[in-house]
Amino acid sequence: MDTTVDTTAPEGAWSGGNNRPFNASYGKMMMWFFIVSDALSFSGFLVAYGFSRYKFVDAWPIADEVFTHFPFFHGVDAPMFYVAFMTFVLIFSSVTMVLAVDAGHKMQQNKVIIYMFLTIIGGAIFVGSQAWEWNTFIKGDYGAVETKGGKIIQFLDKDGKRVKLSSFAVDLPETRISQEASEGIWFQSEAETRTTISFEEVKAGFLADKNLLIRTQYLDENGHPTVLSRAESEAKIINDGRLVVEGANLKHNEYGHPLFADFFFFITGFHGFHVFSGVIINCIVFFNVVIGTYERRGHYEMVEKVGLYWHFVDLVWVFVFTFFYLV
Repeated sequence: MDTTVDTTAPEGAWSGGNNRPFNASYGKMMMWFFIVSDALSFSGFLVAYGFSRYKFVDAWPIADEVFTHFPFFHGVDAPMFYVAFMTFVLIFSSVTMVLAVDAGHKMQQNKVIIYMFLTIIGGAIFVGSQAWEWNTFIKGDYGAVETKGGKIIQFLDKDGKRVKLSSFAVDLPETRISQEASEGIWFQSEAETRTTISFEEVKAGFLADKNLLIRTQYLDENGHPTVLSRAESEAKIINDGRLVVEGANLKHNEYGHPLFADFFFFITGFHGFHVFSGVIINCIVFFNVVIGTYERRGHYEMVEKVGLYWHFVDLVWVFVFTFFYLV
């Protein structure tokens, strides 16, 4: 059977000009391929987070009680305020990137420089804020006790407010001998977490203060952590207490279920790496704009391509913010 060849198609139909698919250049098309593949990765992470949270919904930490800090306002209860500020800064940087791309289309070099600079500043603020948030999350604020079953118990005063372990722990220096690495194998048997207070000190202080109660990580029918009676609290810390947890890491988490910390570090860290990479790339493009590289080329397509990437990381953060912090 003969094969008919269409001789009416212009030569080099896929080489450029008005016959390009979607009128997109090769570089822009590859950027879209990268964005789609990366979007699938983030989708998988968020779906895994959703399944894990659903499975442990009765023990999952409440975000409003975890992210309550604001820089330079120590002791002020500001739930989610700083995370909202970070989100606003990142979204605003996306607006300045749009303006930079528009200025590039109009070949307005000075405006591209201004808007690119503002975009870089916004990205740097976000990355720095996320580093501060990580540091605060890792250090912790109140501390907690982990039970023999790996559950977390927190401490409240008679008014139902969280209490720091250091505020009621009794100083018992003889209860713990710190081992050093030079002591060989004995160093390996040291406590699983290095804390400023021992469990025995916390237990002694709790038993001595009758105004304290224990709150478990399990949620009641109203979605609030369950608070035990004084008698139940004493029995809990005597029979089930094991070690002190301060802050969070990949193994222990003073805020609740360890998976919460695992997903926090992985998802926000993965996104933070994208933002940091975007800041570096924007700095390179910004330098090329300043020295007139794109003016000589006659177009600012590179600004548009990095703009696509920047809008993507902004959009991803909207989903992370919604599902991790708000829902």
